[in-house]
Amino acid sequence: MSVTDDAIEAIKQMIVDGELRPGDRLPREVELAARLGLSRNSLREAVRALALVRVLDVRQGDGTYVTSLEPSLLLDAMGFMVDFHRDDSVLQVFEVRRIIEPAATALAATAMPDEDIEGLAVLLDSIGDDPSVEELVDNDLEFHRRIAVGSGNAVLSSLVESFSGRTQRARTWRGITEEGVPERTLAEHRAIQQALAAREAEVARAWATVHIAGVEQWLRRALVDQPPA
Repeated sequence: MSVTDDAIEAIKQMIVDGELRPGDRLPREVELAARLGLSRNSLREAVRALALVRVLDVRQGDGTYVTSLEPSLLLDAMGFMVDFHRDDSVLQVFEVRRIIEPAATALAATAMPDEDIEGLAVLLDSIGDDPSVEELVDNDLEFHRRIAVGSGNAVLSSLVESFSGRTQRARTWRGITEEGVPERTLAEHRAIQQALAAREAEVARAWATVHIAGVEQWLRRALVDQPPA
């Protein structure tokens, strides 16, 4: 482990132990370096790294503060990295979605308020039976976002939103190139909504798995069929 890694670990431990809380200002650099037994340079590098992943907020002329540490804020850094995926590595994003979104959907079957589940049906009805690809993808993103929020787990919800939004390009691509996508997508969404309304967690989980796996399988085939660059 490098000296900078040691410094990152030391600051992280102060946060985990509750010595530094969300919104707290870090001690002055010279004081913190001496206290942790680190050089000011290594401490500076650690602060820079933790600022990049949104754990710390460096305010010019004011000091360095611990951020709110909200899951959505911390996961922004992960989403930033996912944005730089190669076409084939987006498959890994779908693999993650296939693991976490069915879990979120099952939780939503017990935690999501009735009016929010009814709102999903209204959302699906709002685009009619023959939506454009753009309308379908926007509706799809909102459908999955609402279910993630309905899980009642803020960390899981942030993960779902972070990964789901980063697959928008692939979903648009599928809508343009594959026949029958709107009908299939809406049918699967309605099956998920109905399972949620019936409070059938495992049925909702199964439909969510089928839904996401279908896009993943299409993308695998599409990438295999791509001509070499």
